[in-house]
Amino acid sequence: MPIIEVNLLEGRSPEAKERLIEALTNAAIEAIAAPRESVRVILREMQPAHYAVGGKSFAAKAAAERQGG
Repeated sequence: MPIIEVNLLEGRSPEAKERLIEALTNAAIEAIAAPRESVRVILREMQPAHYAVGGKSFAAKAAAERQGG
């Protein structure tokens, strides 16, 4: 049973998340011949303040961009 875990920033529509789930499921079916019923997808949404790159959270980077810098 494949379990696919995805971490992504929050803010996507329910429809977009459903498309992602379907695409990941289909990829597992095609890549490893997994039965559709066996594929598990776990989406974990993170707040922008809880994800950082280069020492700055995405929330801090967005705030700096809004202030012009």
